Amino acid sequence: MTQHGYDSGRLNLPFTGITTFARSPYVEDWASIDADAAILGAPFDGGTQYRPGARFGPRAVREASTLFTFGHAGAYDHEDDVTYLGKDVGLVDIGDADIVHTDTLASHRNIESGVRAILEAGALPVVIGGDHSVNIPAINAFDNVSDIHILQIDAHLDFVDERHGVRYGHGNPMRRAAEKPYVSGLTQVGIRNVSSTAKEGYDAARGIGSDILSVRQARKLGARGVIERIPAGALVYVTLDIDAFCPSIAPGTGTPSHGGFLYYEVLEMLQALSQRNEVVGLDLVEVAPAYDPAGVTSILAAQVLMNTLGFIFHARMAGG
Repeated sequence: MTQHGYDSGRLNLPFTGITTFARSPYVEDWASIDADAAILGAPFDGGTQYRPGARFGPRAVREASTLFTFGHAGAYDHEDDVTYLGKDVGLVDIGDADIVHTDTLASHRNIESGVRAILEAGALPVVIGGDHSVNIPAINAFDNVSDIHILQIDAHLDFVDERHGVRYGHGNPMRRAAEKPYVSGLTQVGIRNVSSTAKEGYDAARGIGSDILSVRQARKLGARGVIERIPAGALVYVTLDIDAFCPSIAPGTGTPSHGGFLYYEVLEMLQALSQRNEVVGLDLVEVAPAYDPAGVTSILAAQVLMNTLGFIFHARMAGG
């Protein structure tokens, strides 16, 4: 029988104590990371084109994640008959990258340093943004890793090359990723409605082989059908923009777009991915709590991250 420690441990309710992601240990020294996965906050929103506020996303998602920390021995899912994120999975929170206000490049360098430290420790990097530009330094840090395929779940293509001299904003990350010799391909899912990327951006993305699917196209394929379009055996980095979800369940974001995914649609894609491919990195971006008065977007973000981490490590252990 699982030893939960309910009787012997502290009660440690979600609204008490210091807030780290999932109440995981805090590691201040990035040279001493010893874990299976490490959370890095990237509270930068200087790349935002419309409503700001995603700089407060990491703090809000961390606080929301405490809701899922009642158990002392992981979380049991009765549908899967699996206890996820038990004591055999080491999760730490290394705090936030240092953000230099008004300086995109310096802030991005600091985010990149955090992701590199996690990779050098042999852990899975999990970055909480911030706007989607924080994906640029995260992908920069993978230059010493074998080729990676990027799964982007998002309302927007984010394939703008340059606009008014801006190359590192939240509309540019997939274009910058596509320029990397170690990024082998892109699967872009959930793209819909009026986008910040013009037609030439879509043409350029398709020109480098990007697989672009709208929400309606993804629904026709089903979760597993979408994931089966990713090359078998590819190492996959996941970048999840919270505006991929319908704003009816995720209003707390700067650029909401109606017609988005519901919770289980994204969850099932991520579970199928974890079972089929090795996930080597993950970011979740664009949570802006000022537009989320009930906190439902932050809770959604935390729940998706917790479940995805559970899927990833359960699949690794089952395969190993």
